[in-house]
Amino acid sequence: MIQVITLPGFDIKTGTAPLVIAEVSANHSQSFERALAIVDAAAESGAHALKLQTYTADTMTLDVNEGAFMIDNPESLWNGRSLYDLYNEAHTPWEWHAEIFERARALGMIPFSTPFDDTAVDFLEQLEPPLYKIASFEIVDLPLIRRVAATGKPLIISTGMASLQEIDDALSAAASEGNTQVVLLKCTSSYPAPASDLNLATIPELRTRFGCHVGLSDHTRDNVAAVMSVALGAVVIEKHLTLDRSEGGVDSAFSVEPAEFASLVRDVHSAWESRGSVHFGASAAEEGSLQFRRSLYCVADVKRGEVFTTSNVRAIRPGDGLPPDRIADVIGARAACDVARGTPLGFDCLGD
Repeated sequence: MIQVITLPGFDIKTGTAPLVIAEVSANHSQSFERALAIVDAAAESGAHALKLQTYTADTMTLDVNEGAFMIDNPESLWNGRSLYDLYNEAHTPWEWHAEIFERARALGMIPFSTPFDDTAVDFLEQLEPPLYKIASFEIVDLPLIRRVAATGKPLIISTGMASLQEIDDALSAAASEGNTQVVLLKCTSSYPAPASDLNLATIPELRTRFGCHVGLSDHTRDNVAAVMSVALGAVVIEKHLTLDRSEGGVDSAFSVEPAEFASLVRDVHSAWESRGSVHFGASAAEEGSLQFRRSLYCVADVKRGEVFTTSNVRAIRPGDGLPPDRIADVIGARAACDVARGTPLGFDCLGD
């Protein structure tokens, strides 16, 4: 059995509703007040957890404005920008983290972050997050995974772009530190992600192949993928949250607004309830409907001793008579008593 991952106030385990994570990312637009407003909106929308990203432009890349340090992709939201400039705008100042964590905890959410290097892990450990996230782009950074795993905290690892071997290597890196508390997230690392590239059918395959919990890091513009992922067994859903897409921002194009996030939480929970378990026979909600199945009824008055025929017996609703497949026992038999039209037929109605 896949192990239970215990978090403050929430267990990730088979048979429970998914953990829904609100990703702040760069949607604060370098405003601390906006960052706190996103925390408040996440809580009001029903998020179980709130996630930051912990890095600076200097821990991510070099201040170089040429060659591979420039984004040269006409389809990218960030085409023409340097990596350094982008990360400088997108990063969450480290001095904000403590108050954001405190605010999230006070509102009943689980605060944590994605570290991008050892200095970020060292910093975050002071804030005592109950778990960590490894970003898709860092799944090949095995030293970082080992460093995070060594904290003993559960890991959520996104698998965007990753091959089977790279996923296996990442899990092995965590296990080498004695940490097998891992949730893999199916992820498509394009922003926004087109539905045609999601391949959500991979979710149960990841669970079967690697023997761990699986969820979804969702970069689509709506909630369809998240809901479908739950039907496929996802136990964690991560989605970017912004206050207002029209205000722009580095990640706004693939983020949802508070009302949409609240809908996500409701829909994901409803999808989980709908998925249920393997079941045959009438459910509790269906018990009252059993009476409306077809059964054998007398559809014309029949006198004692008269023969039952296809003219005076039919299978109709409701279901208080003999099952329809007993029609051969009834046709040709004589009535043991007077039987009025509308009487459900039982064996007591049949004579010799």
